[in-house]
Amino acid sequence: MTIEKRDVVIIGGGITGLTAAYYLQQEAEKRNLPINVKLIEATIRLGGKIQTVFQDGFTIEKGPDSFLAQNKSAVRLISSLGLEKELVHSATGTSYVLVNNKLYSIPEGTLMGVPTTIKPFITSDLLSVPGKIRAAADFILPRSKVKGDQSVGYFFRRRLGDEVVDNLIDPLLSGVHTGDIDQLSLKSTFPHFLEMEQQYRSLIAGMKKTAPVSINQNKKGMFLTLKSGLQSIVDTLEDGFLPNTVLKGVRVELIEKREKKYQVVLNNGAVLYADSIITCVSHQMLPSLFPTYNFFTPFKHIPLTSVATVVMAFPENAIRKNIEGTDFFVSRNGDYTITACTWTHKKWPHTTPKGKVLLRCYVGRTNNEAIVDLSDEEIEQIVLEDLNKIIDIGSNPAFTIVTRWKDAMPQYSVGHKDRVDQLKNDVNTALPGVFVTGSSFEGIGIPDCIEQGEKVVQQVLQYLNISE
Repeated sequence: MTIEKRDVVIIGGGITGLTAAYYLQQEAEKRNLPINVKLIEATIRLGGKIQTVFQDGFTIEKGPDSFLAQNKSAVRLISSLGLEKELVHSATGTSYVLVNNKLYSIPEGTLMGVPTTIKPFITSDLLSVPGKIRAAADFILPRSKVKGDQSVGYFFRRRLGDEVVDNLIDPLLSGVHTGDIDQLSLKSTFPHFLEMEQQYRSLIAGMKKTAPVSINQNKKGMFLTLKSGLQSIVDTLEDGFLPNTVLKGVRVELIEKREKKYQVVLNNGAVLYADSIITCVSHQMLPSLFPTYNFFTPFKHIPLTSVATVVMAFPENAIRKNIEGTDFFVSRNGDYTITACTWTHKKWPHTTPKGKVLLRCYVGRTNNEAIVDLSDEEIEQIVLEDLNKIIDIGSNPAFTIVTRWKDAMPQYSVGHKDRVDQLKNDVNTALPGVFVTGSSFEGIGIPDCIEQGEKVVQQVLQYLNISE
C-alpha cells in the first residue's frame, strides 16, 4: 500500500529554518518517511544574519562571528555537514571593559561578568573597595523569593550590587542582547543563573563549582567559528537539500486552515498545501500570516532593536597604541557611541593577512539606535573618533564595511517565557500541526536557533505520526 506523502512547509530561511529543513530531510531519508519539505525565503539569499564576505585577503563576518564552544548544537550540525575540520577556537587574550575613559582588564575566570575565581576579582582595579565588599555579600544573601520572572538587572543588582552590574555585567550581557538588562527577562535569557542561585544559594560559589574547565585553565578560547566563514554552514546546507526544496525571493502572504491541510498563499499568486507548517520568521509577521487568530497580536508589540557592525581594515603600523588583548566592551557611563570592539586579527588570526589589522566595532542598542540610520561615512567617522580616544589610529582605514541590522534584535522583556508558552498552547489548540519557532521566541544565538530547529523536527514527526 502506498502511503500518501505529507507536505511540510517551512517559512523563513535563517539558520533555524535551514536546520529544521535539513534534519527533517535527514530523518525522512534515514527512516524512509514519505515527507516532502518546502522551505520558503522572502529574500534572495538564505542564512538570515549569517553572512561572510572575502575582501583583499580578509575573512569578514557581517553578522554573528562565532558561538560559545560549550553549546553543542552548533558543533553537532557542523559535524553532520562534514565541516568539523574547519572549526577553530578563538585565541585567548585579555578582554577589557571601558569605564570612565579607561580600559580595565576583565578579571580572569569571569564568565558573563560573574567571577568563578575569587583572587583576580578582588585584586582587579575595575571595582572600588566598596563595590567588592558589596559583591561579597552574595556569599551570605538568601535565595531569591521572587515569584515568576524578574529582570536580569534586578537579579544581579540584588546579588552583586550596582557597581558590578554597571561596570562588568551590563557591558558584557548587553553585547549579546543589545538590550536594557533592567528590562530583559532572566528566565528567557539566562535561566541557568537563577537555577544556580536556587541550588547553591551563592551565585559566586555556584559559578566556581560549575564553570567549564577551560575558563579557569585558559587553554582554549571560549568561542568557535569556521576558518571558511560561518556562511559555509549555510552554503553546505543549501547544497545538500533535495532538488526543489528551496523557494527564494517569494513571500508568504496568508495561511488559512482548511479541512485536512493548510493553504499557504504566496505573493506570486501560487498556493501551496501543507500538512504541517514551521514558522521561523519574526514575531511581527505572524499576525498578518494568521489574521483571524488574536493570540498572535501581543507578539506584534515585542520591541526590536537596530544595530550595526562596522569593520575596518588597516595596515599594522597605523595602530600607534597597540593593546595586548582581543576585545573590549563599553560601559554606558562613558561618552562613547560604540558598544564593543573586537581586534579580529588577534582573536581570529586566520581572518587577516600578515601585517594587517582588522577591527570590528558595534553600534546601536536599546534607547541609542539613531546612529544606525546615519550614512556609512558618518558612522565611520563617529567610530574612528571613538577608537582614536582609545588606541590612537594614524591613518584612515583601507576599507570599511558597515552592515545595518534594522529591527533585528528582539527584546525578551520580563514575562517573555510565559507569553511564549501561552502562545504555543494556543497555536497547538487552534492550529494543530503549526509550530512557531525562531529567534523571536527561545534564543537569538546561533546554537539557540539550531537547537530550536532540531526540536521542532521532532515535534513535526510526532504530529505527523508516520511509520516507516
